[in-house]
Amino acid sequence: MRAIGFDRHLPITENRSLLDITVPVPTMKPHDLLVKVAAVSVNPADVWDRGASDELLEEPKIIGWDAVGEVVDHGSDVTLFKTGERVFYAGSFIRQGSDAQYQVVDERIVGHAPTSLADDAVAAMPLTSLTAYEALFEQLQIPFDPNQPVAANHDKTILIISGAGGVGSVATQLARLAGLKVIATASRPETTKWTKAHGAKVVVNHHLDLITEVRKLGIQYVDYILGLNDIDGHWDEMCELIKPGGRIASITENREPINLRKMSRKRGTFAWEWMFSKSYYQTADMVTQHEILDQIAQLIDTKKLVSTRTKTLSPINAENLKKAHQMVEQGHMIGKVVLQGWPNN
Repeated sequence: MRAIGFDRHLPITENRSLLDITVPVPTMKPHDLLVKVAAVSVNPADVWDRGASDELLEEPKIIGWDAVGEVVDHGSDVTLFKTGERVFYAGSFIRQGSDAQYQVVDERIVGHAPTSLADDAVAAMPLTSLTAYEALFEQLQIPFDPNQPVAANHDKTILIISGAGGVGSVATQLARLAGLKVIATASRPETTKWTKAHGAKVVVNHHLDLITEVRKLGIQYVDYILGLNDIDGHWDEMCELIKPGGRIASITENREPINLRKMSRKRGTFAWEWMFSKSYYQTADMVTQHEILDQIAQLIDTKKLVSTRTKTLSPINAENLKKAHQMVEQGHMIGKVVLQGWPNN
């Protein structure tokens, strides 16, 4: 089968940074689906893993953590899906990625794809939706009813730092659906417009002092904060802005020590969100990712959630994947970039 991989960690501008390769179709385990991949998207995780080491690999590594496709076979213990069903998923950090014509993936982290969207629009959604959902409703413990705003949230406010990226674009929508007042950050006219269109009531500039910017709105403290970028740069601001008893979650790792004592007098709670944690450690609640993705699909099909795809490249090959990686590396992406369709020859 066709695939795209790399055998050394190189800058994306290098010719061998990503390669068109041919590899065997992977074999399944009992809970696995074999999926014929139709479209994939690129996330910061792809960029990080491709450039994470100086190691020379013995064989090419295939990455990619977003896909939509068709189930063409399945393992002996599969109960959630049937052959021929259209699915979407973000996959696992410890298995072969989605940048291949066929991928094996555990059914417990796969959802039934929304029926109302084309492949490229669907492929943009799994990783960011899972991350946003888990961060908001598991780590921050915000009450959520997919059918209506929760009354308990009506007087609550969340600050989402970096609202125009992939995760932010979904988190603003989900937080609004939950009934929260959403303050998001952005720094350019186009990202401000995008963020407001995706659920933010107001937008503040994260290149300015966030304490000053939020308090200009007449808000002393916020109930929740979701940090999606530069935890080191925003940590002091977050600790000052969080309400006593409030909760902060972050998806970005710190490079410097963060001082949790700054939250002690407020009895604040801090939590990490890593979407791959459940599949990485094979946790007992791994199947919740299947349930979340099915719920995301329902929200999309009922027009409560919209895809965050902003760019589609075709076909799926090394040349176009390099272009997509470059877009993500530049750090100015609005929404998600997707690759769709395999070359015919």
